[in-house]
Amino acid sequence: MAKRIEFATTGGSDVLELKEVDVKAPGKGEVRIANKAVGLNFIDIYFRTGLYPAPGMPSGLGTEGAGVVDAVGEGVSHLKEGDRVAYAQGPLGAYAELHTLPADKVVKLPDGIDFETAAASMLKGLTVQYLLRQTYELKGGETILFHAAAGGVGSIACQWARALGVKLIGTVSSNEKAALAEKNGARATINYSKENVVERVRELTGGQMCDVVYDSVGKDTWETSLDCLKPRSLMVSFGNASGPVEGVNIGILNQKGALYVTRPSLNGYADTRERLEQMCSEFFEMIESGKIDIDVANRYPLAEAGKAQDALQSRQTTGSTILLP
Repeated sequence: MAKRIEFATTGGSDVLELKEVDVKAPGKGEVRIANKAVGLNFIDIYFRTGLYPAPGMPSGLGTEGAGVVDAVGEGVSHLKEGDRVAYAQGPLGAYAELHTLPADKVVKLPDGIDFETAAASMLKGLTVQYLLRQTYELKGGETILFHAAAGGVGSIACQWARALGVKLIGTVSSNEKAALAEKNGARATINYSKENVVERVRELTGGQMCDVVYDSVGKDTWETSLDCLKPRSLMVSFGNASGPVEGVNIGILNQKGALYVTRPSLNGYADTRERLEQMCSEFFEMIESGKIDIDVANRYPLAEAGKAQDALQSRQTTGSTILLP
């Protein structure tokens, strides 16, 4: 038996319950992980509210964690019991003491990266890797706009952009968050609660606007993001914090400058074992080299997962949040 967070119906954070459950032994191609730390992400809230449908009810929650291999199923050769590992994909159920998942979604942790750092950063770091290195391969010298620049993903993006020599303009909701984003490497910030984002981007770029906009907010910032782009540039919509973008007339892309738009996801990029390993290798190297520092700013007991999600959803947090089983 092991403790895990479950929900039997969608809704607010009060639907989350801490349960004692039987955890299956790993089957062919699977491993069971004894979690030492679990990552908290906006996508977890999407599943809890029903924006993304869970595969069945009652359902576990979470896809990111770090710990030790507890058991190994048939046919698994790259992992063994006792290995220090981390993961960011797989079936829901990471909010738990024990989690069984496909071994090809699990990677070994370098000795220099601890469990809390890994759990706080795997999903966010791999997200930034595909955004900055694959969705649009930044070379250095570009100007980009990144929404929510003081959050978990944004904090990593600011540091990675700085390492690449990219001018990142970050949107934030407070002066405190602006200071944090700039400390992490943002060349400039825009406090959207006080400033007009499009006008400030125009001022900051001398009217040139941005090569890429990275938008995890969704509905509330869709048109603003498009208006911050140069002609023939790219809008990357990768989240729905304010709700999904709906009812869009694709002709708006032509009206605003023959723009491109994409809606990527981690699963769309880390879709093979080889690609996952390559992405992790680059991200881990950025941490070990000191170019990226992971701010584990918020820690909650597993039983307080609902409280942690409320803090994230209300934008009370900066950096990354983890749950401790």
